[in-house]
Amino acid sequence: METTRAYTSRELLGRFWRGYLRQHWLLLALSFMVMVIEGSTLGLLSYMLEPLFDQVFQPGGSGGLIWVGGAIFALFVVRATTSIIGRRITAQVNLQSAGRMQTDLVRHLLTLDASFFQANPPGSLIERVQGDTVASTSATITVFTGFARDMVALVGLFAVALMIDPLWTVAALVGAPLLLLPTYFLRRYLYRKVILTREQAGLRATRLDEIFHGIQAVKLNRMETYQTDRFKRIIDTIVRAEVKATTARAAMPALVDVITGIGFFAVLMLGGAEVANGERTIGEFMSFFTAMTLTFQPIRRLSDLAGMWQVGRGSLVRIFGIFDLESRNTRPAQSRAHPAPGAPEVRFENVTFDYPDRPVLKGLTFTAEAGKVTALVGSSGAGKSTVFQLIAALIEPQAGRILIGGVDVQDLSLSDQRALLASVTQDSALFDETLHENLTLGRTGLDYARIERAIADAEVSSFIAALPLGLDTPAGTRGSALSGGQRQRVAIARALLADAPVLLLDEATSALDTRTEAAVTEALARAQSGRTTLVIAHRLSTVKGADKIIVLDQGHLVEEGTHDSLMARKGLYAQLHQAQLRD
Repeated sequence: METTRAYTSRELLGRFWRGYLRQHWLLLALSFMVMVIEGSTLGLLSYMLEPLFDQVFQPGGSGGLIWVGGAIFALFVVRATTSIIGRRITAQVNLQSAGRMQTDLVRHLLTLDASFFQANPPGSLIERVQGDTVASTSATITVFTGFARDMVALVGLFAVALMIDPLWTVAALVGAPLLLLPTYFLRRYLYRKVILTREQAGLRATRLDEIFHGIQAVKLNRMETYQTDRFKRIIDTIVRAEVKATTARAAMPALVDVITGIGFFAVLMLGGAEVANGERTIGEFMSFFTAMTLTFQPIRRLSDLAGMWQVGRGSLVRIFGIFDLESRNTRPAQSRAHPAPGAPEVRFENVTFDYPDRPVLKGLTFTAEAGKVTALVGSSGAGKSTVFQLIAALIEPQAGRILIGGVDVQDLSLSDQRALLASVTQDSALFDETLHENLTLGRTGLDYARIERAIADAEVSSFIAALPLGLDTPAGTRGSALSGGQRQRVAIARALLADAPVLLLDEATSALDTRTEAAVTEALARAQSGRTTLVIAHRLSTVKGADKIIVLDQGHLVEEGTHDSLMARKGLYAQLHQAQLRD
């Protein structure tokens, strides 16, 4: 998933500004103004020390003490006030930008095709949405605002120092060139560690997602120690990378401290001698010394901002790398044709599909007749699930055509094609929402009588009464608050509510007990009326009544017909049926 594109800092900042900061330009301008004021107070403070030492602290100068002292106190009040306002604005812009970026990222991720999600685990994507967005916005906005404050402070303090003595100023900065090369290598080193940390954070989220969602398998297979050790290895890698990154960030201001020491030593040797000889006043020296002392604080913070930018840059690269990914969807935004109303015929014509590691369908041709039940059977790996994914447009055929109601699906938008389908799979996916929300899936205006009819037909009403909140009962994470059979019945009711002309069933009754299966089978039979139904069947006893049974073997159609005709043929279907009877 990592982007192969190399982004420059200018590109990253430009995209971030256009996408997330430009709309806050008034707030940022206000923040810039108050931080300019905050930064300028340091220069004014150092400037006030010269009259304090040379006039107020001289005989007869006590009358000016209240004015100079009051001015210095006012500077600190202004500095405190602007600091609060600036940080408040920064926090608001930071949080709003991070929230918008998270929303945009989720919106974009949902446009990507199924192959992307097969290649990228949920934990890694969660870390992109949560961790990278917060890290990038926080670091980048801090750099934006902090740079303004510290540059103004730096300019003001240097102006004071230069007004007092340009030669002393040069002496104070004698060691500054020594910062260039170490800072360059530290930034590159820090960037590598930041990228490693973010990648490992994604692995950490993935591992936690798998542990907690697979907790039953972990306990049943006594994998507690194994999973803990795997998690610990990831944590150890993160800790090592974080420690090294923190050390690199700390090294930047530490280098400034060393250079500061060299500068102070040079100024003391040069300026101290001039003051001792009476060539300069103590006030001039104290004002200059204070200015230079305060100057190195903004320099120190600016060097830390350089390290912080590497953190923001690393996260922005990962985020914009995802934004630059494009869906492979070649479908039109608006359908060029539509099937006629009613149950449509579903037809495959010489359809080929290969996964990267293996071929699956090899020129498959078959027809699921309109308004009838067509079952797909075959051994594992025969291509049954791939057929369903193709009909649902989760994947696209690499050759051949799929027609629904005589319309090539390539002329349908993805939304319009999926609107033709209702599905019930053996892995009945429920969301951590109420049962009512799991049934309606965000659709408003559904008639309550229609909902009641669907839950009754799917045998959901038989257990709803026992739940504390009825349809308002939360389903739990992935439906964990319900039994397997209950989850399946909710999924069936959801399909009944969809009222789509094509019904896809993938072992829809596999998790039900015998009594409930019989009742739900009757409900599904009623749901199939007036619809074209395709059924994936592993238990062949469940498809005896299908209008047509298609037998797949290694991506080829090898037999088709009714149950009786296929049994009489004594081919692959009869062999599979007899094998299941023996089992």
